[in-house]
Amino acid sequence: MSNKESVVICRCEEVTYGQLQTTANEHKCTARELKLRTRAGMGFCGGRTCRLTLDRIIESVIPEVLSSEIPLKYQPPIRPVTFGTVGGNQ
Repeated sequence: MSNKESVVICRCEEVTYGQLQTTANEHKCTARELKLRTRAGMGFCGGRTCRLTLDRIIESVIPEVLSSEIPLKYQPPIRPVTFGTVGGNQ
Protein backbone atom coordinates (compact mmCIF):
# COMPACT_ATOMS: atom_id res chain seq x y z
CA MET A 1 0.00 0.00 0.00
CA SER A 2 1.44 3.37 -0.99
CA ASN A 3 1.53 6.38 1.30
CA LYS A 4 -1.40 7.97 -0.52
CA GLU A 5 -3.54 4.85 -0.13
CA SER A 6 -2.86 4.62 3.60
CA VAL A 7 -3.98 8.18 4.36
CA VAL A 8 -6.99 8.12 6.66
CA ILE A 9 -9.76 10.19 5.07
CA CYS A 10 -12.56 9.51 7.55
CA ARG A 11 -11.01 9.79 10.99
CA CYS A 12 -14.21 8.82 12.81
CA GLU A 13 -14.58 5.48 11.02
CA GLU A 14 -10.86 5.04 10.15
CA VAL A 15 -11.47 4.67 6.41
CA THR A 16 -8.43 5.14 4.18
CA TYR A 17 -8.12 6.70 0.75
CA GLY A 18 -7.18 3.29 -0.65
CA GLN A 19 -10.35 1.68 0.72
CA LEU A 20 -12.50 4.45 -0.73
CA GLN A 21 -10.80 4.37 -4.13
CA THR A 22 -10.93 0.56 -4.38
CA THR A 23 -14.60 0.43 -3.41
CA ALA A 24 -15.55 3.25 -5.80
CA ASN A 25 -13.67 1.66 -8.71
CA GLU A 26 -14.98 -1.84 -8.02
CA HIS A 27 -18.65 -0.94 -7.66
CA LYS A 28 -18.87 2.29 -9.73
CA CYS A 29 -21.13 3.48 -6.95
CA THR A 30 -22.78 6.75 -6.07
CA ALA A 31 -21.55 8.86 -3.18
CA ARG A 32 -24.36 7.54 -0.99
CA GLU A 33 -23.51 3.94 -1.83
CA LEU A 34 -19.80 4.58 -1.18
CA LYS A 35 -20.75 5.99 2.20
CA LEU A 36 -22.89 2.94 3.02
CA ARG A 37 -20.26 0.44 1.81
CA THR A 38 -17.34 1.99 3.70
CA ARG A 39 -19.05 3.89 6.57
CA ALA A 40 -17.05 6.99 5.61
CA GLY A 41 -18.99 10.04 6.70
CA MET A 42 -21.11 8.10 9.18
CA GLY A 43 -19.04 8.79 12.28
CA PHE A 44 -19.33 11.30 15.08
CA CYS A 45 -18.67 14.35 12.89
CA GLY A 46 -21.31 13.32 10.34
CA GLY A 47 -19.02 13.81 7.35
CA ARG A 48 -17.82 17.33 8.06
CA THR A 49 -14.17 16.34 7.61
CA CYS A 50 -14.37 13.78 4.79
CA ARG A 51 -17.40 14.74 2.70
CA LEU A 52 -15.46 16.83 0.16
CA THR A 53 -12.91 14.07 -0.40
CA LEU A 54 -15.70 11.52 -0.91
CA ASP A 55 -17.23 13.85 -3.52
CA ARG A 56 -13.88 14.16 -5.34
CA ILE A 57 -13.37 10.39 -5.39
CA ILE A 58 -16.80 9.88 -6.95
CA GLU A 59 -16.08 12.61 -9.51
CA SER A 60 -12.84 10.85 -10.48
CA VAL A 61 -14.53 7.45 -10.88
CA ILE A 62 -17.69 8.70 -12.60
CA PRO A 63 -16.55 11.81 -14.53
CA GLU A 64 -19.98 12.67 -15.93
CA VAL A 65 -21.48 13.21 -12.47
CA LEU A 66 -22.02 16.82 -11.44
CA SER A 67 -21.17 17.94 -7.93
CA SER A 68 -24.79 19.10 -7.53
CA GLU A 69 -25.89 15.49 -8.15
CA ILE A 70 -23.81 14.15 -5.27
CA PRO A 71 -26.35 13.88 -2.45
CA LEU A 72 -23.96 13.65 0.50
CA LYS A 73 -24.31 16.19 3.23
CA TYR A 74 -23.37 16.39 6.83
CA GLN A 75 -25.95 16.63 9.57
CA PRO A 76 -24.89 18.52 12.66
CA PRO A 77 -26.76 17.85 15.87
CA ILE A 78 -29.89 19.91 16.48
CA ARG A 79 -28.51 21.31 19.71
CA PRO A 80 -25.57 20.38 21.91
CA VAL A 81 -26.27 18.54 25.15
CA THR A 82 -24.04 17.77 28.10
CA PHE A 83 -22.90 14.28 28.99
CA GLY A 84 -24.76 14.68 32.29
CA THR A 85 -28.02 15.17 30.41
CA VAL A 86 -27.40 12.14 28.24
CA GLY A 87 -26.41 10.02 31.23
CA GLY A 88 -29.36 11.15 33.33
CA ASN A 89 -27.33 13.11 35.94
CA GLN A 90 -28.97 16.50 35.72
